[in-house]
Amino acid sequence: MKKFIWLFLLVFLISGCASSSKLIQRGHYDAAIEKSVKKLRKKPAKEKEIINLERSYQIANEQNLERIRFLKREANPRSMEEMMRLYTRMKHRQTLVRTVTPLYLRDRVVQFPYVDYDEEIITARSGAVEFYYNQAVDLMGRNDKMAYREAWMSLARVKDLSGDYRDVNNLMVESRDKGISRALVTVRNHSHLNLPPEYEQQLLTVDPRGLENDWVEFYYSDLDQSIYFDYFVVVNLRGIMISPDQTTQSDRQVRKRVEDGFEYVLDANGNVLKDTLGNDIKVPKYKNLVCTVVETKQLKTVAIEGDIEIFSERPSRLLKREPVGAATKFEHLSARAVGDVAALDEETLKATQVGPLPFPSDPEMVMRTSDVFRAAIADALRKNRQFIR
Repeated sequence: MKKFIWLFLLVFLISGCASSSKLIQRGHYDAAIEKSVKKLRKKPAKEKEIINLERSYQIANEQNLERIRFLKREANPRSMEEMMRLYTRMKHRQTLVRTVTPLYLRDRVVQFPYVDYDEEIITARSGAVEFYYNQAVDLMGRNDKMAYREAWMSLARVKDLSGDYRDVNNLMVESRDKGISRALVTVRNHSHLNLPPEYEQQLLTVDPRGLENDWVEFYYSDLDQSIYFDYFVVVNLRGIMISPDQTTQSDRQVRKRVEDGFEYVLDANGNVLKDTLGNDIKVPKYKNLVCTVVETKQLKTVAIEGDIEIFSERPSRLLKREPVGAATKFEHLSARAVGDVAALDEETLKATQVGPLPFPSDPEMVMRTSDVFRAAIADALRKNRQFIR
């Protein structure tokens, strides 16, 4: 039924863009019918649209009936749904034209004979339901994951066509459960450093976007012993390189010339000079400020190298190994002022108000990599998504 709805949405869109005559020329007969009916509702006596409606209706029905005759001769059970759609389309078409008929030309009356399509629709729908149901049962009997997925799709068609047909709901639950692939993601630490358990837990909080779909589920803990896993993803920590605590110092001298009062301008005899208004002439006096800034830079880095391995359970084998890694650093800058701090700019002055910090421990440095490493794991899984299906 969804295909049927989309078909008429398409017809509606097409019919809004061209005249009924143009639509007939292009072979879009249902779109032409929609267009003509719409115009005849406003102007029932428009002869051109009456003729176009009659022509497009007859051709569309002839084409559908011809296809139905072929499908009946072919007697293929998988064609029942198509037959149902054709009868449904003819019924809709008939209902549509009956909103404007009878129509009157100068020499005759245009009216289409009524045909009851319900029995044919019901018969074809029943045949389609039975076909999809039997197909699903056959697929489930193969005991194959991909076959279970196909079976679920067939059962979904049964559900769509006929609702609660027989045990379709139970079969859908079973086929979905047996069609899903489940992957367990774990972390193994092969490095020399003992890591806190919470670090591994942080690595396993992977962003699932782009990983899971309708048929693949990822698990990050093996809490339910009844779950059978089809794939195992192992995040291996192969090496952890942590630098020693590094402290370097450097100093620089900052000078600043600032105004420091004023002094009188004297003549050759030592008298204060006057301006034209009789005021004493004064000039600014400057002094140089000097401050030595001793800067301390603290640096500590960590880099983790590893890989993810994707294993299948049936058969048990390694499918893919992908390198992953993460790096981060602790960096801190502090300063000490020796001299006149008034010589310093605002940024340098702020640095002198911050003292050195304790270096993070090695485990703390590793914990700092969790966000970066987690993102790297997610990227590697997405990159190799095709191996888990």
